[in-house]
Amino acid sequence: MAGSYLAEIGRFSVHDEIHRTNRLGKQTVGPTANKRRSLSRFNVLGRPLHVQLQNHRQIQATCKNLGHESEKMTTAAQGFIEIRLPEQKSGSGYGLFPTVLSPNPSFVTNLSRFTDSVKKEKPWLEDVLLSSGAILLRDFPVQTASDFNAVVEAFGYEELPYVGGAAPRTNVVGRVFTANESPPEQKIPFHHEMAQVPEYPAKLFFFCEEEPGRGGETPIVLSHLIYERMKERFPEFVEKLEEHGLIYTRVLGAEDDPSSPIGRGWQSTFLTKDKRTAEERAARLGTKLEWVDDGVKTVMGPIPAIKYEKTRGHKIWFNSMVAAYTGWKDNRNDPVKAVTYGDGTPLPADTVYDCLKILEEESVAIPWKKGDILLLDNLAVLHSRRSFDPPRRILASLCK
Repeated sequence: MAGSYLAEIGRFSVHDEIHRTNRLGKQTVGPTANKRRSLSRFNVLGRPLHVQLQNHRQIQATCKNLGHESEKMTTAAQGFIEIRLPEQKSGSGYGLFPTVLSPNPSFVTNLSRFTDSVKKEKPWLEDVLLSSGAILLRDFPVQTASDFNAVVEAFGYEELPYVGGAAPRTNVVGRVFTANESPPEQKIPFHHEMAQVPEYPAKLFFFCEEEPGRGGETPIVLSHLIYERMKERFPEFVEKLEEHGLIYTRVLGAEDDPSSPIGRGWQSTFLTKDKRTAEERAARLGTKLEWVDDGVKTVMGPIPAIKYEKTRGHKIWFNSMVAAYTGWKDNRNDPVKAVTYGDGTPLPADTVYDCLKILEEESVAIPWKKGDILLLDNLAVLHSRRSFDPPRRILASLCK
């Protein structure tokens, strides 16, 4: 029983120290020559998760007490058990992306105990997020938007006001908004949330209040992998991006247009109906406004397309280039004109569409299940949305 339990929480033998190769290709595979009984898991970003049974004595104590003293379980993650889903990215020696956690039924029996576990184990959860870039919380007792809001509050991150984003959204309760409300037949291409403005969220929460009838996944992909593949395949293109950055241009009407994936009007974008106040708020975002007959033309940039992520020590593909070039289309906007190099010259269409293919190849798309919460590190992961058959209701919360 003890052995099968350990296999469930980590899928590793307790008899050897097991190493894994991270997705950056650093060799960490192979059992130890001596038989130290330690458990060390490395994942896709090459950082150890602190879900460790430190030595043989601790493992023996854990196994001995399984079934009648569950508080003896790994204290780092008392309320959470890691599970596997077939859609996760893995390979010989690779870690899994995203990390998927389910409740430990001995500890998480209702919403209150879930939020308590989040508060108590937040440092561990943040280590997991740092290592993985994304956490899917599945089968927890979360049913409504208010429940979701309580979970977001339990994490304790400061809310980021949705100023400058392109998607139409509606506040549901507290810190919870609808996700992009564009029509279900439209795909939303890969992007980092609000990468086209200087102030963007550090973390994103998504919640499935109602499962799609078909499709509607939210594919995710590790940003550093896209940078590495693009750098290898298109070095001159990437060099020019790093040198010049990107300029984003979008024309907004006064009111929101729910038929468009970028249909947020200027009044809700800048949270005002006063043009002068909008200009002041746009200026703080580094955005120039040019008023036209039926709205306003916004110009943002040049703004970096590639960032150095100090915490993890690598470069990331932090932009909305593909989203703008392939998806910023409505009766006011031409996507080809929506994004250019920072010097104003047009982007090569073939390269942009090759980047889209790379994003799709590297991505993970896990079908939504009612109650799912997906937590993304916005500096590590790009996300998108597939078309779907209704019903589908995904809610979101943005955090600093």
